Amino acid sequence: MSRFLNVIYIVVLVLASPMLLYKSWKRGKYREGWSQKFLGLCPERVGRGPCVWFHAVSMGEVRLLKPLVAELERRRPDWDVVISTTTETGLNQARQLFPELLTFYAPLDFSWATRQAMKRIRPTTLALVELELWPNLIRSAEEAGARVALLNGRLSARSQKGYRRILRWIGPTLARIDVVAVQTEDYADRFRTLGLPAPKLRVTGSIKYDNLETDRQNPKTRELRAAFGLKPDEPVWVAGSTMGGEEDVVLDVYENLRKKHAGLRLIVVPRHPERFDEVARSITRRGLPLVRRNSIDTHASASMPQDGVILVDTLGELSAVWGLADLAFVGGSLFPGRGGQNMMEPAAFGASVHFGEHTANFRDTVQLLLSRNAATIVRNGEALEKALEHDLSEPAERLAKGLRARDLVLTQVGATGRTVSELERLMHPSNRSTEANG
Repeated sequence: MSRFLNVIYIVVLVLASPMLLYKSWKRGKYREGWSQKFLGLCPERVGRGPCVWFHAVSMGEVRLLKPLVAELERRRPDWDVVISTTTETGLNQARQLFPELLTFYAPLDFSWATRQAMKRIRPTTLALVELELWPNLIRSAEEAGARVALLNGRLSARSQKGYRRILRWIGPTLARIDVVAVQTEDYADRFRTLGLPAPKLRVTGSIKYDNLETDRQNPKTRELRAAFGLKPDEPVWVAGSTMGGEEDVVLDVYENLRKKHAGLRLIVVPRHPERFDEVARSITRRGLPLVRRNSIDTHASASMPQDGVILVDTLGELSAVWGLADLAFVGGSLFPGRGGQNMMEPAAFGASVHFGEHTANFRDTVQLLLSRNAATIVRNGEALEKALEHDLSEPAERLAKGLRARDLVLTQVGATGRTVSELERLMHPSNRSTEANG
């Protein structure tokens, strides 16, 4: 099976190589970590004690690890923790959040690369974040004597149907996983339909709630407020994680709202760094004053234009930027095919949250927010403008909606502790030997 998968991966890689080479030349992608990805030559772990290897595919999943790593350091300071990721932005985020830990590119799912990485890291447990089912990686972990856990797991109805079609091939991989800790009971039910036995399933809740900042006075948000020159009486609209086409909608709405609400400030945070310049041009073409975050002196905001559209063209600051928002639009949701972005970050700060209809990746989160009347779905730019106009004209209602969203977040915390307990159970020598004998 491993050889068969290797052949498939090579064929896919050859077919995709023109696109990959183009993106590497045009956008600078895929230029780093070749030896780690293709040969498994990640840095070698020095310690000989217990080790948890977290694999988080990209920046969002890496950020989920922050409360987990902190809780592990508190409970098990003698354990080693290493983190792998697939993308350049993910690795940069890991290096920023965990400078003291070993971080590296995960091996691609070639059998030789995964085996070599296992030899160099020697994990006690391989912990995959959300839904990273790589057959050779999981097989190599089992062969190396490591336990395998899927943490903060989720399985959409669409993915469930897809996996059921290939259950004959994916079944052995699922059987090698020792525990699947999922966010909701619905996700647990979907994993059961794939043949995962009940003793391996745990409903631990979503770690993303434990990782959310709820205090608008946190140091980073206060620093940004000063840097952007935002006044206390100015309503702030943050459009975050926006994708192609959404910025134009946002700017149209902003220009219309400014006719009646002259003090409204707009902050735009595009999802992908390679689009920063494109969005900047969209702003200036309209004759709007542009302020680029990358050019702001954090400690000197006296020269900031008071009516400028602020473009956040840096990485890793969106979470703190949401703390500035009275009004929030969460991107990746107005047009099909993107699935939405994390709307709980602005909700945690008590912002009035808006997003489009295309949020398949966050269906449970959306249902939870809507059940508490704590968010608004908008079909298009016209609906977005109408919703924002209402919020600006009825500040008491806007604040009440934001408080409902924040209270909802506060009721969901606790998944981190439950997840770490599952890791402790897997890592405990008596449990390992007992389950092996069983």
